[in-house]
Amino acid sequence: MDVDLRLVRYFTVVAEHGNFGRAATRLHLAQPSLSRQIQRLEAQLGVRLFDRSPQGSSLTAAGRAFLPRALMLLQEAEQAARTARAAVQPRTVIVGCAEGLVITACVQELRRRHPDAQVRTRHVDWRDTRALAEGRVDALVAYRPLPFPADGLRVSDLHEESRVLVTSARHHLANQSTVSPRDLSDEELLPCVSTPVVWSTPRPVGDRPAPPPPAIDDSYEDKLELIATGHCVAIFPAGDRRAAVREDIALVPVVDIDPCEVVLVTRADDPNPLLGSLEDVARAVLGTASRREDDGLPVG
Repeated sequence: MDVDLRLVRYFTVVAEHGNFGRAATRLHLAQPSLSRQIQRLEAQLGVRLFDRSPQGSSLTAAGRAFLPRALMLLQEAEQAARTARAAVQPRTVIVGCAEGLVITACVQELRRRHPDAQVRTRHVDWRDTRALAEGRVDALVAYRPLPFPADGLRVSDLHEESRVLVTSARHHLANQSTVSPRDLSDEELLPCVSTPVVWSTPRPVGDRPAPPPPAIDDSYEDKLELIATGHCVAIFPAGDRRAAVREDIALVPVVDIDPCEVVLVTRADDPNPLLGSLEDVARAVLGTASRREDDGLPVG
């Protein structure tokens, strides 16, 4: 039987989330398309894998039996692919970059040190938790906390990064040179469990009622709208400058708060010889950029 590994991966994501809608969002697919793909897999296997209901999707007995084998199948296929790539392309590395981080200088220095190597980059959405496991990147520069388990991965500390308050330009703290957590005592601050961002609970503004808090499926731009309209504030890593392009949003350095940690994540068993050099370059270049930013110097 020829089983499409892409369909097997879709099955494991639906099983993980227990909901076709959330799984479709994670996979960047339309929900009807994902449902059809799962039906194709069920037709190939000749069994029903999910019981579907308005409350979500649960594994059938066949689905529960298939899941551990499916996960093993994907892992073995990726290990085989990595082994093949290491044998014929030892001079290639794909460096992933999590949202809010800029690794241009790091990649340029790696290319300078290894002019014969193929160094590629790939932006990784924080919800894309399997980019490393599935081999779509060989390394990932990211903030702690990681949005995925670190089992089977090597996590190397690169540097620490200060934090900034992201707020409406009309907020009473927007023109301060610095703020501290004491200045935010009237805000109900809620740290994210899978990113270093801290959000405040939305509050009413004038006669406008408080909107719902940011949802996991909201885009970055959706969440910035809550800040720009004054309904909430957030604390971001200082290196995340995406909000700086908006004139209706202000960034204020935060003092007396723990810094963010930037790390390099690789697969523990990856034989790629470029990864050691990447770690040296990332620690030197990104750490230098962080120190320059703390000193108020341009980093670009």
